[in-house]
Amino acid sequence: MKNSVKNSIYPDTDLVILAGGQARRMNGLNKLLQKFDDQIQLIKIHQQLKSDVAQVWINSHRDDSIYQKIIPSIHCYQDDEQGFLGPLMGMKSAWSHVQADYVLFVPCDVTYIPPKVILKLHLALAKNSLAEVAYVEMNGTALYPFCLVKRSSLASFTHHLEQKQRSLKHCFADLHAQVAHFTNHALFFHSINSPDELQQHQQIKFLH
Repeated sequence: MKNSVKNSIYPDTDLVILAGGQARRMNGLNKLLQKFDDQIQLIKIHQQLKSDVAQVWINSHRDDSIYQKIIPSIHCYQDDEQGFLGPLMGMKSAWSHVQADYVLFVPCDVTYIPPKVILKLHLALAKNSLAEVAYVEMNGTALYPFCLVKRSSLASFTHHLEQKQRSLKHCFADLHAQVAHFTNHALFFHSINSPDELQQHQQIKFLH
């Protein structure tokens, strides 16, 4: 492996924030522009990961001008096909835009980003020469959309979508998925999917 961004020992890796959903359970609110904690999600994710990646992208179907006003260097792309076909479509579509051969995908509603997550995912991926994806497991729960993916995954992504199979779990099984294990005992929600969860998350953060 070669030296990459800021002395990290792994290949050039782009970051894609997955924000292409309809957010129906959040009453249509754009979760990437909400404050789950002290900062809006876009700023929190960008600040924690920007120094470890070559370029930052957002997979989204709206609010590009707002994202770029907040962070002028950000790049945006939409899904290759319309219809809100899930994170697998967002991942497949990335390869038409990113330059790097590795992408760290992060869901827009993630509450906690572990330290050195990219390095640890690269190390997990390197354990198996056949592996094309490594994903985060937090407190024993698989967070499939929080993952590091090789460009060579494109053929499998395309095949699954053509078969109308959109499950990340099933697709990743074909990609010899590896796992990076993390623990955070203070964590209650891995992601936020409803106003009730957001309220509970904020109350728990306040109590801690």
